Amino acid sequence: MQLQELLYGITIKELVGRTDLEINALNFDSRKVTEGDVFFAIVGTVSDGHQFISQTIAQGASVIICENLPEIEDYRVTYIKVENTSVALGIMAGNYFGNPSANLKLIGITGTNGKTTIATILFKLFKELGFKTGLISTVENFVNDKAVPATHTTPNPIALNALLKDMVDTGCDYCFMEVSSHAVSQHRIEGLTFSGGVFSNLTHDHLDFHKTFDAYLKAKKTFFDTLPKSAFALANIDDKNGSVMLQNTKAHKKSYALKQMADFKAKIIENGFSGLHLDIDNEDVYFKLVGSFNAYNLLAVYGTAILLEQDKLKVLTLLSRLTGAEGRFDYITSPNNIIGIVDYAHTPDAVQNVLNTIANIRKGTEQVITVIGCGGDRDKTKRPIMAQVACDWSDKVILTSDNPRTEDPQAIIKDMEEGVSPTNKRKTLSILDRKEAIKTACHLAQSGDIILVAGKGHEKYQEINGVRNHFDDKEILLEQLNPNS
Repeated sequence: MQLQELLYGITIKELVGRTDLEINALNFDSRKVTEGDVFFAIVGTVSDGHQFISQTIAQGASVIICENLPEIEDYRVTYIKVENTSVALGIMAGNYFGNPSANLKLIGITGTNGKTTIATILFKLFKELGFKTGLISTVENFVNDKAVPATHTTPNPIALNALLKDMVDTGCDYCFMEVSSHAVSQHRIEGLTFSGGVFSNLTHDHLDFHKTFDAYLKAKKTFFDTLPKSAFALANIDDKNGSVMLQNTKAHKKSYALKQMADFKAKIIENGFSGLHLDIDNEDVYFKLVGSFNAYNLLAVYGTAILLEQDKLKVLTLLSRLTGAEGRFDYITSPNNIIGIVDYAHTPDAVQNVLNTIANIRKGTEQVITVIGCGGDRDKTKRPIMAQVACDWSDKVILTSDNPRTEDPQAIIKDMEEGVSPTNKRKTLSILDRKEAIKTACHLAQSGDIILVAGKGHEKYQEINGVRNHFDDKEILLEQLNPNS
């Protein structure tokens, strides 16, 4: 492909060199640049790509996209100055792969909690409806039946457009995609054509990256502000930020709610470990998913399917058979009737949602034992709040390690302990080793008790000092609760 074709939609501030060049590949990682590549000098949080321009030219880069023109040493190389190299990367990646997002119906799901469940159930539902479908999620990406490992909630623009092209080439009609606030802020979704956007909720998270809640909210809102007129914007208006998301969007505005009037409405009739019984748009339906938070997720899925012109009764019938995403209220029962639940909840609100769901289901005599940690190198302000929520909603709490990454896990637990009130200290233990913490919870539990292991969910690893060691919460729970299985 020629450079001039790749530049469609790019605002060029300054150009030095030719645009009638044949391009090999696009790269923002200086280490991977080879002969004939375009190198994007991106200003990142850790390093500035402009420092590596000379290195990439020595490796054979023929085009440099940058925000600041370097001193030009090789006039055989084309230099293009733009306002923002991350924006240019998104648009040019779309052009390079033939703008695949315009050739299927791409639906973005954003919010603090529920993104993975909504996207996963939509993927499963539309496959059951007979469509070839793609999924881009925190847990796993799918190109119809083919699984593709997920490294980020939203991949970088090159990987993302390559994945979407694979979906188009496979004949996919739809793609359901989690859209993280990081992805919006870092312009990873730049240049994509969305047919719809879904908002779940907004609570305390990622302030290590966004610094303020307003900046976090703005990142989510930017996604809806940039949706085209042809798209729909579906928001949970029981969340006070739902109406904010819809304020300035040009898209067709729709709402869903459990507590107030909305375009898509549901009422919880019964909520138990066997599932949810809902009145959803005046239809009585039983679902396999558990908890009021999943009532919202199911309603978001239902509303999206109807907005995508699917048959109401067929959608509800198929939805009633489906299960959620791995590691989301994922529970097992032991021979002596102890219930173990693994959940990805890693924000104060998500932990409270899960524990509130358990509180609504429990009969009142059984204990709730919560094992919980907080990730290292992430938002420190939520650590004491997470511990406080766990203590307020549990009979016993074990504070432990999550993914400490490069932080001292004992220091993370100490931060969490700041949220434990004097009255809650008597029911709180701190056990550094996560496996020992889960084992202790299982030994403390008696028949009928409920153990929640929160924070890691679907993850099959624990990251310590840059190394990912095999670790699976559910696997350990199964070993402890069903030793003979």
